[in-house]
Amino acid sequence: MFTGIIEAMGTVISRTEKGSNITFWVESPVSAELKTDQSISHNGVCLTVEAVENGRHQVTAIAETLEVSNLASWQTGTIVNLERCMVMNGRLDGHIVQGHVDSMATCIDMISKDGSTEFVFEFGRNFAPLVIEKGSISLNGISLTVFNVTETTFTVAIIPYTITHTNMQAVTKGSIVNLEFDVIGKYILKQTQPLTALPDPVAKS
Repeated sequence: MFTGIIEAMGTVISRTEKGSNITFWVESPVSAELKTDQSISHNGVCLTVEAVENGRHQVTAIAETLEVSNLASWQTGTIVNLERCMVMNGRLDGHIVQGHVDSMATCIDMISKDGSTEFVFEFGRNFAPLVIEKGSISLNGISLTVFNVTETTFTVAIIPYTITHTNMQAVTKGSIVNLEFDVIGKYILKQTQPLTALPDPVAKS
C-alpha cells in the first residue's frame, strides 16, 4: 500500500522482453536500499523487486499490467516516479493508493497559472463514476486532487515542487499517464451499482 507521495525518480537502464513479460532495470537514489521481494510503486504500478545491484533494481511487468498502464512504452532513459510501500506508523500524507493501475489518461492541455500548472487529462467514459469533483486520484503514482470534472476529462493543478520532484516535468500534450481511482470509491460503486454498470478496466473510450 502507498500514499501517492513520490520519494524519488528513477531512470530505466534496460528493457528486456521475454514472452508477454517485460523486465526493466531501474537506477535510482533508493535502489540500493531495496531488498528482493519488496514492493515498490513505479508510476503508480506496484512491482516486486527481483534483484538489486550497483544502485539499480530489477522488476518485471506481466501482460495484464502492460495492457492497462504505460509501462509498455518505457524505453531506456525513461524517467519514472518511485515510492516505497508505506510504513504503518507513519503519516498518510496523500491518500490510500494500492499500486493497482486501472487505466490510462492522455494529457490534452496545459495551462500556466503563474505559480502552478494545470494539466487537463482525457480518460475513458466508462470510468466517469469514479472521478468526482475535488476527489483524489493517483496519476503516475502521484496523489492529486481533481477538479473541473466532466464525463471524459479532469484537471489537476501541479505546484512547482511537484514538477521538480516527479516526472510531471516530462508530461506534455499527448503524454500518456497511469490512473488509479480511489479504492474507497470503487468499493462504494460496487455495492450500489449492478455488476453490469461497473467499469471494464480494459475498455477504451
